[in-house]
Amino acid sequence: MKHPLKHSPKIRQDQKDPLHGLARILSKAGLCSRSIANDWIRAGRVSVNNQVIRNPEARFSLHHAEIKVDDKILQRGERLVLMLHKPRGYITTRADEKNRATVYDLLPADIWLAPVGRLDQASSGLLLFSNDPEWAQQLLDPEQHVSKTYHVQIRPPLSAPALEQLATHSVLDGEVCLPMQVRELRCGGKTQWLEFILQEGRNRQIRRVLQQADVTVLRLLRVAIGELALGELPSGQWRWLSPREEKQLRSSVY
Repeated sequence: MKHPLKHSPKIRQDQKDPLHGLARILSKAGLCSRSIANDWIRAGRVSVNNQVIRNPEARFSLHHAEIKVDDKILQRGERLVLMLHKPRGYITTRADEKNRATVYDLLPADIWLAPVGRLDQASSGLLLFSNDPEWAQQLLDPEQHVSKTYHVQIRPPLSAPALEQLATHSVLDGEVCLPMQVRELRCGGKTQWLEFILQEGRNRQIRRVLQQADVTVLRLLRVAIGELALGELPSGQWRWLSPREEKQLRSSVY
């Protein structure tokens, strides 16, 4: 945490410093989620320039207002990025109305982190979390074309021409998918392991294009995002990214 958000009357807000909703400011600072910020503000825990604000949508300068939470000046936090090896059966959400296991059951409880993208309940592998929503959104932006690599076990096996068709001519919801890299990793008779490298992240993209090919997905594992690989991290375990790994991810989105 380095730079407190201080008031500065010298900057004309209408020209150089656009205003943002107070809940969004707290979220962008990496302090909490937008919904939690709404609760704090409505409870009277947040003040701006020593005045308690109870409207989460009240707009202020992102950089030039003195914002306090519980009388402590809000400071921009250091970006944190965590890698989880998500097991099958876990929901990528903070809470579940059906009391199913969620990824947050596996994470430290004392730090606010949001998932960077999703893996569905039946899928496993590399899932990132960060306290920086703006950076996470940049990583997810389809225009950035940050690749995601998956290993997928299917039944029955597909021929080489069928894999080429999947890679270059898949269509979902009436729109042609961006070209994918698809190759066979190994084949064990009735089942086959494939590698998919995607440049976009449509909802359940791999499962849906394989369903169109009358193929059953037995396992789906995300093994890499950009140059960041899951490696030997055991299922259900997490670790913080190293400075080198975080730099690799930053270079993917800037």
